[in-house]
Amino acid sequence: MDTFIWITLPFLLIPVFQFTAVTGLNLLYITVRDGGEVTLSCEGVTTDQDECDRTTWLFNPSENTAAVELINLGKIGRKVGSKSDRLSVTATCSLVIKKVTVEDVGLYTCRQFISGKQQGPDSQVDLSVVTMTEHEDADKRELTCSVSTYGQCRHTVKWVNQGRDVNQHNKDLIISESTCSATVSLFTSQFIICNVTDLNSGKVQLFNFNPSNPSKPSGWWWSIIVAVALLLTVVVLIRWKMTKANKTQTDNNIVDPEDGVSYASISFPNVTSSEDLIRGRENVATYSTVNVSSSFAGISNN
Repeated sequence: MDTFIWITLPFLLIPVFQFTAVTGLNLLYITVRDGGEVTLSCEGVTTDQDECDRTTWLFNPSENTAAVELINLGKIGRKVGSKSDRLSVTATCSLVIKKVTVEDVGLYTCRQFISGKQQGPDSQVDLSVVTMTEHEDADKRELTCSVSTYGQCRHTVKWVNQGRDVNQHNKDLIISESTCSATVSLFTSQFIICNVTDLNSGKVQLFNFNPSNPSKPSGWWWSIIVAVALLLTVVVLIRWKMTKANKTQTDNNIVDPEDGVSYASISFPNVTSSEDLIRGRENVATYSTVNVSSSFAGISNN
């Protein structure tokens, strides 16, 4: 009866319950894009914990390496290194990893302890990471989508366009597929998406291409940026020269109100009585001569 129930369960649940029945483990499969953030849940967390002081997280990067203690009773482990800045635990003791890289690929194990003794079975998460790269030549654009996994590859990877598999016979592209990886060479502009399927969980995920470092555009984007920069430089230079020319012309047209004007002061006595003559009183008059410019002279002659 148990076997019949397992077979009729959704494909997503088959691997989980099989591992639980055989080994007593709670095993989850998660696939995430590099550069993103992922939360790994811990099943069977004991209650009445103070900042996860009864929880420990272990990490195995591969099947042939020893486990590294990431979280020791709620605290960051001593041998975590630079990875410590990207790790944290939630209120429910789930493990959070920020800015995921391929170095985070592996098996994560969560354990519960009380007075130094483990409580219940391990809770494990198998983490895979998707990476997407771009390479551009003069006549084509090459995109690669690949999945890094713990142990043997269990994913299928392919490129799709508008929900359909990219046609192998399309003359505008070339497809190359291998284990956990797919590469497409585009000769024209097309919108394609990487389709990743986890064969263990049955989960299908779609990933749009997005450069890992948008501050460093490549290929034809550089041509556009350089062209715009040159255009802006030319516009600024033209406006500066026009402004300078207008200023020079304005300065030349300004007439000093004092130009062409001569002044002379003449003093003469204004003797109206003997008293003024004795006191030396005299009147002073100032005369000016104005030189008329040729333009005004022409107007007056006409």
